[in-house]
Amino acid sequence: MSPVPDVEQAEAAIVEHYPRLVRLAYLVLPPAFGRNRRVLTAHALTQRALPRGRRASEVSAAAAAAVTVQGGVPGQRAGVAGTDAGYAYVRARVLRAALEAGIPLTFRALPRRAQLPVLLPQVWGLRLFPRSGGAEELALDQWLATLDGPGRAACVLRALERLPEPEVLRLLAEAGVANPAAAVAESGDPAHDALFASPEFDPCVLQARPTDLLRRRRFARAALAAGAALTVCAALLALPGGGWGADGAAAPAYAKNPAAEQALDPAKLVRVAPTLWRTSSRTDFSAWPARGDRIGDTALLRRALAVWARPGSSVVASATPGTPPGPPMGPPQLLYAGTVDQAVVVLLYDGLRVVRYAEPRAGTSVAALDFARTDGASADTATALVLSRVDGNVRYLTAPWITGAVERDLLKPGEAPTALKLSPDGVTPPVASPAPAGGCTGWNALALTGDGATRLITDLGELTPARLTSGAPGAERDVTEGAELGDWSRIACLLSSVRSHGVRTVNAWTYAKQPLPEGEGTATWLCTRAETWTGTQDRVQAQFLTPGAPLAAQAAKAEGSRACGPREPRVLAGVLWKSKAGQWYVLAAGSAQFASLSVSGGGVSGAATGNRLAVKAPEGAQVDLAGRLTDGTKAGVLR
Repeated sequence: MSPVPDVEQAEAAIVEHYPRLVRLAYLVLPPAFGRNRRVLTAHALTQRALPRGRRASEVSAAAAAAVTVQGGVPGQRAGVAGTDAGYAYVRARVLRAALEAGIPLTFRALPRRAQLPVLLPQVWGLRLFPRSGGAEELALDQWLATLDGPGRAACVLRALERLPEPEVLRLLAEAGVANPAAAVAESGDPAHDALFASPEFDPCVLQARPTDLLRRRRFARAALAAGAALTVCAALLALPGGGWGADGAAAPAYAKNPAAEQALDPAKLVRVAPTLWRTSSRTDFSAWPARGDRIGDTALLRRALAVWARPGSSVVASATPGTPPGPPMGPPQLLYAGTVDQAVVVLLYDGLRVVRYAEPRAGTSVAALDFARTDGASADTATALVLSRVDGNVRYLTAPWITGAVERDLLKPGEAPTALKLSPDGVTPPVASPAPAGGCTGWNALALTGDGATRLITDLGELTPARLTSGAPGAERDVTEGAELGDWSRIACLLSSVRSHGVRTVNAWTYAKQPLPEGEGTATWLCTRAETWTGTQDRVQAQFLTPGAPLAAQAAKAEGSRACGPREPRVLAGVLWKSKAGQWYVLAAGSAQFASLSVSGGGVSGAATGNRLAVKAPEGAQVDLAGRLTDGTKAGVLR
C-alpha cells in the first residue's frame, strides 16, 4: 500500500493533477452510465479522494512503516507523478472508487459509497459531455465498452499513467481486483495509447445540451414553491446583524482582517487618470482608466468585490488554466463598471489577473465570476477584454489607445473588412463569435489600430482574446494585408483546438516550400505556436497545405514543446501523400536549420540532403523520420 500522506499534501496533489485524475476516473467508469453521468461521477470521485485529516504522528508512523517494508529506501513510483506520495495515494483512491462504482447494486450487500448517486457536483437543466473526437477515438471508446472495469483500469494505467506492467498489477491488486493478470492481458494494443489524451476523453473540457424540456416544465409549481421559500430565507438573512444582503451573491463573511477589509472597500479601488497611458512606462492593463456608466455605483462595486472574495453557491465561476481564483491581496484597480446588454458588468485588475463580475439587470441573487491570468501583458496583448457573450455575439472593451477597429473573416482574406464604431468608453458593437458550432465556415477576428500599430485578435472563448501574428520565431509581426492573411485563411479553423487553454498569442509562419512529386505543384509547410499566459503547456502544430486545398491538414502536434518558438526555432514534420496517379509518398520538410533528412521502417528507406524529402511508400506505411541539423546534431520530428 502507498503511505498515507498528510491531508494538505493530498489536497495539493488533487489540485495539481486534477484533470489527469478526472480523466482516469472517466475512462474506468462503465460506459453504460452515459457520458453526462460519467462526467459528474468522475469529478465527484476525484474530489472525494481527499483523505480525512490525520494527526502528524499517524502520518509519520505510516511513512516509517513504508520505509521499513521497503528496506529503508522508499520505492520509486513510475508514471507522471513518480515520486509524489500524495499523487500515488489519491490516484489509488480514485481508481478503487471508479471500480466500485461499476459494481451492480444487489440486496445481498450494503451499497458502497461509490455505488450511490453523487451528491456533488450537480448540474441542473444541462447535459454535459466531452467534445467529440474523430473516427479513431470513437473506435477506441466502443472497444473500451467491451472491457470490464479491471480491463479498462489496466488499459488506462498503462496508457495515461505510463506505468510498467508490474506496477499496474500492484495497483490493481491494491484496488481489490481479483485477477489483475487477466485484466492486464485484455488491456489492448499500446499502439493506440496516444488516443487516451484526446479531448474525446477529457471531462474537464465539456459541451452542454439541454435536458428533457417537457419534463422540466412539469416541475414548475415545485420550483415556484422552492423559490418562494428561498426568498423568505434571503429576506431573513438580509436583516441587520449579519448576513449577505448588501454583498449580493457572496457567501457569508468568514474572517475579519484589516488587509482583506481594505481590499473589499469600494472607496479604496484604484482608479487611474484617463490620460495616464500616454505617459506611463507600462502599457498594460495597469494603464487602463475606469470606464462605464456605473463606476460611481458603490453598491455594485461592493457586491463585485464581495463575490470575488467569497463566491456563494449561486455564483457561476470559471478560470483560465493556471489562474488562481483566490481573493485580491489588496485594493484592485477598476477597469470598467457598466450596463452591457441584459447584464451589469464590472472588470477589475489586481496586477496578476483580470476578473469579470456580471449580474442580471433584474437582480443580484445570481452572478458570474470569470478569472483570467494577465501578468506579463504589454501593449500588444492588452488591447481588449471580453465584456459579454450573448446569443453567439461578443462585445469587447478596447484599450484606451485603440482608435479604430474593423472586423474581418479570416477565411475570406480578399474581402474588405467591416468597420466597427466604438463607443466613447471603447466598447465595440456585438461581433459574431468565431467559435464554429458545426462546420468551420467562417472565423471572425478584429483588427485594432492604435499606438502606431494594427493588431489582429480573435476570441478563443476566454476573457482575454488571443493576438494573431506571423513570422519566424523571434521575428513575429502583426498580420496585415498580404501573404500573412492568405496563410491564416488556410489554418484559422485549427484554432478551435486551442480554445479555453489560456492562450495569449498564436503565431503562424511558413517554414518550408516543397515541390510535389509527379509535377503536381508546390506544397506549403506551416507551423503554428499557441503560447499561454502561464508560459507552460504551449501548443504547437505543423500543417501541410497542398495547391488548391481550401484548408491545411494537421501533420503533427505537441504540447509543452519548445519547438517552433524563440528558444527552439526549428520544426520537422512529415505526411503520407497520394498523387493523382495513385502513388503514395512520404513527404517531409524541416525548417532551415536542417541539413539532411532520413526515413526508415514500414517498407520505406530513403534520405535526402537539405530540409525536404520525398520517398515512395506503400499505403498506410508507418515510418520513422529523423533529421540532422547544420551543426551535425540529430533532431526528431515534432511530437
